[in-house]
Amino acid sequence: MNPVWWIDAFTETRFGGNPCAVVFDADAIPVEERIAFTKETGLVECAFVVSSEKADFGARYYMPTGEIPLAGHPTVATVTALIAAGRVSAPSSFTLEVGAGVMPIEVKDRPGRPALVTMTQPAPVFGRSYDPAAIAALYGLKEIDVAGTPRTVSTGSPFLVTRLGSLGALRAARLDPAALEAFKAAEDADFMEPFLCVTKGATADGETFSRLLLPPPFPPEDPFTGSATGCMAALLFSEGLIGRRFTAEQGHDMGRPGRASVEVLGAASAIEGVKVGGSGIVVMKGEVDFSAQTVI
Repeated sequence: MNPVWWIDAFTETRFGGNPCAVVFDADAIPVEERIAFTKETGLVECAFVVSSEKADFGARYYMPTGEIPLAGHPTVATVTALIAAGRVSAPSSFTLEVGAGVMPIEVKDRPGRPALVTMTQPAPVFGRSYDPAAIAALYGLKEIDVAGTPRTVSTGSPFLVTRLGSLGALRAARLDPAALEAFKAAEDADFMEPFLCVTKGATADGETFSRLLLPPPFPPEDPFTGSATGCMAALLFSEGLIGRRFTAEQGHDMGRPGRASVEVLGAASAIEGVKVGGSGIVVMKGEVDFSAQTVI
């Protein structure tokens, strides 16, 4: 039996932000079982805590379709679960090895509030640019709705960062999954999914607001995407469209508001990394049985 914690990440309120199941002591769990568990939960991603020879802790993140090298809300969820289980204290600093490599983690204690978990994502890798009209069409939008040129950025996982010109366009976006699949195949795309954003918050506290619309077998929309937020921060900062430090918002129109504190490291022309921080809330805990057969 493996301990499992259900965490809402990038929120200070239960049933906000992005939910993630974190399974402890997962070294012996086969990859196919990790993927099957993720499918069973109906979540976008689940985290599995494993041992590491390179860092203080290890974790691997899985979607219903397979492993993802780096993911933001599973990182916040994993650290929140480690704190709740007494395996990590607050405040503290340590390293976490994920599929993309070793990430520095900082935990800040905030009396009366959940701890703030901050990951430092790697320096961005800027990929290809894409036709704004073609990307707009995938979401039932017009070329005029896209501000600037969509571009792939990876701070561990590659997303096509697509800045829209208004909150109205962002809220009107509706993904055509078949069109996206065909587009990615035709273009031999270098990204996982487009990440839509605007340089205006959903509330007065935010400076960006974003959406990640997903094709099957995923849920239709991701409440908060920490890895894509790092990619977005790198692109917007490199283009002089956002300050070094800002508050990112996502999920508000889904009834699952999420928020991250973001800091870009280095110069706009030579970004060294991106810090993405958020809180997590324990929703429930228990055990999961990965044995071949359970006899009751």
